[in-house]
Amino acid sequence: MNKQYLKTIYILFKKELMSYFNSPIAYIFIGVFLIVGNWLFFNYFFLIGQASMRNYFAILPWIFLFLSPAITMRLWAEEKKSGTIEFLLTLPITDWQAVLSKFFGALVFMFIALLLSITLPITVAILGNVDLGPIIGSYLGALFLGGSYLALGLFISSLTKNQIIAFILSLAACFGAFIIGADFVLAQAPQFVAPLMKFLGLGSHFYNIAKGVIDSKDIIYYSLFIFFFLWLNVRVIEKRA
Repeated sequence: MNKQYLKTIYILFKKELMSYFNSPIAYIFIGVFLIVGNWLFFNYFFLIGQASMRNYFAILPWIFLFLSPAITMRLWAEEKKSGTIEFLLTLPITDWQAVLSKFFGALVFMFIALLLSITLPITVAILGNVDLGPIIGSYLGALFLGGSYLALGLFISSLTKNQIIAFILSLAACFGAFIIGADFVLAQAPQFVAPLMKFLGLGSHFYNIAKGVIDSKDIIYYSLFIFFFLWLNVRVIEKRA
């Protein structure tokens, strides 16, 4: 992979990232994310009276569940509806460059939103003693979980011209991928498939990392999940569908 290849991805990525902030969409999404997250967290924080962010990271995957499809629904669907996808794919770029630039643009946008929530652990640290290990692990897990949601949503967006359909399908797919390994789902599943379902669930890997112990199998799983759906995205784009 030469410098020119990476430079092209960077140029396209910068364009994708700036497209969020050139419209009200970025400020609305970030505002909703911070307001909802802060309200839900402090609603329980003062009730339990403990300097812990466990409740925040318990609800964060569910906030991302709605935020991620909202970010990705337009990325390919809008290109298809407006016809600009034909122009984009006739440029001297590879399909992987086009897909990666959109993915990293969405991922950095989500990272910025997540970074702005750093005031929460700072506030909790001021009010009491906190264990930094689980907080750092939870933020890392949230980034990997968000990246997985985005890769899945980006793939689904490439399948349709309708942003609303892309949002609904992405929401349903992300929800299914998250809860498949949840305890209440596993309790109803046949014993012989429960271990596989637990391994495949995005949520089970997130909660493993959130404990503050970074296990390579969780990182590898997220990386493979993201790569798989980006690869599927490239396959769809190759067909110019």
